[in-house]
Amino acid sequence: MTKYGSFPGTRPRRLRTTPVMRRMVAETRLHPADFILPAFIREGVSEPVPVAAMPGVVQHTRDSLKKAALEAVEAGISGIMLFGVPEEAKKDAQGTVGTDPDGILQVALRDVRAEVGDDLLVMSDLCLDEFTDHGHCGVLDAEGRVDNDATLERYAEMAQVQADAGAHVVGPSGMMDGQIGVVRDALDQIGREDVAILAYTAKYSSAFYGPFREAVASSLQGDRKTYQQDPANWRESLRELELDLTEGADMVMVKPAGPYLDILARVADAVDVPVAAYQISGEYSMIEAAAEKGWIDRDRAIFETLTGIKRAGARNILTYWATEVAQKLSRSPFTS
Repeated sequence: MTKYGSFPGTRPRRLRTTPVMRRMVAETRLHPADFILPAFIREGVSEPVPVAAMPGVVQHTRDSLKKAALEAVEAGISGIMLFGVPEEAKKDAQGTVGTDPDGILQVALRDVRAEVGDDLLVMSDLCLDEFTDHGHCGVLDAEGRVDNDATLERYAEMAQVQADAGAHVVGPSGMMDGQIGVVRDALDQIGREDVAILAYTAKYSSAFYGPFREAVASSLQGDRKTYQQDPANWRESLRELELDLTEGADMVMVKPAGPYLDILARVADAVDVPVAAYQISGEYSMIEAAAEKGWIDRDRAIFETLTGIKRAGARNILTYWATEVAQKLSRSPFTS
């Protein structure tokens, strides 16, 4: 007699027999609208500059960035997050070029917004690290420490110039205490209540940022452990989450994604606002490097990691593969 509820009557493998069966019962699906493309705009170059540590990623010119934005629209992704790379001589201790209306990031925001209008969410990294000569995410005090409250004043100004340049969304990424409230107030003061804030709520001090530092030509001296989170901790992420929401965050994010899927899941379970995750440069570069060696199947690894991030609770994913993956999904929605 067949036994139900246990083997041999119950055989879970019946639901894995064919691609169509696996597709039908899939609990997690990727969609082009899930994705946001991080992109770098470099001042003073006439051709895109490849980032050696991130094969396939470039520092864009103004023209190539506009082309990338149009490709993103055509692929159906939701947004593009812009990072500025100024000329080295323009960096200073205050990150002045980051709040200059004619600074490279503001120029790029205007360019992209003019090119795509509202067909793509134009997002802006709101941080000073690309623009300071010391490479930190804020201004320093007399003893060389990041001055939290002085930095907030710079973030307020930065939010306003980015909004005026056309950003739909600003992403305060410096992990300063009180940054979301200050940015919200600064935006509201100039009548930009419609500009959304994507809070970098849980941004960990990570070894996986290395390739990004090349991409933004970082001048970092020392480390960021006094303001980015300790990888050993998860409770403080929930504390940061509560503070960000209280201060007015519209969306929240976990960064990095892959090494912090447990944090992502806890955050997603705790809130009713959209949750994003950033698959960062080191995660990207590891897969590209291993695939180049022939050690892994590149496409399968990309889709597996992205599926894992979404399964853990991310509604949106920042990834350097955003446009490529969206194009593949459009050709075959059930790619895996």
